[in-house]
Formats: sequence, structure tokens, C-alpha cells
Amino acid sequence: MKVIFLEDVPNVAKAGDIKEVSDGYGRNFLLPKKLAVVSQPGVVTNVKAQIESRTETEKLKKLAAELDGKEITFYVKMGSKDRMHGSITAANIATELQNLTDKTVDKRKIELEEPIKQLGSYDIAVKLAKDIEAKIKVNITDKEKEPEAAEAVQEPENKAE
Repeated sequence: MKVIFLEDVPNVAKAGDIKEVSDGYGRNFLLPKKLAVVSQPGVVTNVKAQIESRTETEKLKKLAAELDGKEITFYVKMGSKDRMHGSITAANIATELQNLTDKTVDKRKIELEEPIKQLGSYDIAVKLAKDIEAKIKVNITDKEKEPEAAEAVQEPENKAE
């Protein structure tokens, strides 16, 4: 009996493999447990597509777990009347996520209704698939105030006595 494996079976085959197995093993073990299906011309392409889809979903879940809870800070230049020069867009956020994680995130997956034009902290959703989503935090800080914070953290000087 020729079967296509739907799941990995240790010491036998990996998911997607097409192998000849004994009739009893296929009929009594593999088919009832839905580990394999009988190989037919149209079934092969369907099974390959299912396996590929499953691996893609697993990759997206791993990426979502990696992105979830990440914090990104943008230091922006402020103009007169506390107005930001330019804005922070989904493309800017996607670029920073790529720099942070070395993984490419499509800017269209970042749910940002409109570009960010105000200082502050924003919770943003990254929707990777229909039911796979990660939440990230984006902080927008004044570039001029950033050095002041660094000075406040300076270590005390050692006094020689």
C-alpha cells in the first residue's frame, strides 16, 4: 500500500513523504490514527499544501512570540510649539523591528490607523495572520531630552582620600 504521511512517524517517515508500507500497517495503524492517507494522484498536491501551510503557521507563531512585548523607542526632533518634525509610520516601525529581531515584518501587518505625530507611548498590534497577533510598545521621545536622561544616570565620581 502506497501512503502519504501527514505527520512525522519516528523511524518510518517525515510528513509529506510518500512510501510503500505493508497493507496491515497502513490499514490498522497509519490510516485510523490519521498519520497517513492512501496515495492517489489528486491527494498528493493537497497534502503537500496542508503541510506547507502548517509549517508556515508555526513560523508565524514563533515570530509572534518573539515580537510580543518588544519595546521600540524613537527619538524625534521637535519643532516650535512642541510639534514633531515628520511622523512615525508603519514602515519606520517595521524597519526598527527588523533591526531588533533580524526578522522581516511586512509594514502592512502593523495595525496603525494613522502615522504617529505626538510624543508618548503607544500599544500597537502586529497582525501576522488571521488569528496570530503580537502586541508591541512604541515610545516616542524628544531627541533634545534624551541626553538629559543620560546625564541623570551618570555614576558618582570616586573621591580619593
